[in-house]
Amino acid sequence: MLVDFELIEKAKNGDDAAFGQVIQAYRKRILGTIGRLLRKPEDVEDVGQEVFVRLYYSLDQLRTPEVFEPWLYRLTVNAAYDYLRRQKRRPEHRMSDLSEQQVMMADAMAGGKAQAEEVRRTKIRETVHGLLDKISEEDRILLMLKEVEGLSLKELEAVYNIKENALKVRLFRARQRVLKAFGREETAAMKTVLRDGPEQPEES
Repeated sequence: MLVDFELIEKAKNGDDAAFGQVIQAYRKRILGTIGRLLRKPEDVEDVGQEVFVRLYYSLDQLRTPEVFEPWLYRLTVNAAYDYLRRQKRRPEHRMSDLSEQQVMMADAMAGGKAQAEEVRRTKIRETVHGLLDKISEEDRILLMLKEVEGLSLKELEAVYNIKENALKVRLFRARQRVLKAFGREETAAMKTVLRDGPEQPEES
């Protein structure tokens, strides 16, 4: 917890100053979560404001301060879902157009371990984002909360309001769909190589 239970209780009972302190404490975490769920920096602040407004008008419904953080995650996830529905399309992310050989050449030209590591990390991020874009928003957000945000199963139970066994099944199936998407990517890449084939030398 970033704040004590007493402060949350005060905010719940209508203390605007206490509410402001709660927002100040959790603002960075909320915006960071939204940014990772949406991956569209220009819209993070707008969705964050929506979360703060929802929090203000629904905080009195919180059963107990002890469940505040999972409850706040639920508000944040719901706001992200609503945003994505309004968009009526999934966020667009391009995979890198560079081949592995071109990346290696760029590494060599950049020089230095730091630059090479950044290129490698960028390539990995683009690959992961590309795979996550091939599964449903529900699967993507669930995996982001578990693997990136680091929520425990107990915390995810509170966010999704389902039992642990059902949650484990959802996580397993989401991971399987990512693996299947990865398999399709690998197969497509192999087919491209086989279709194009190596260049044949010209006959003299």
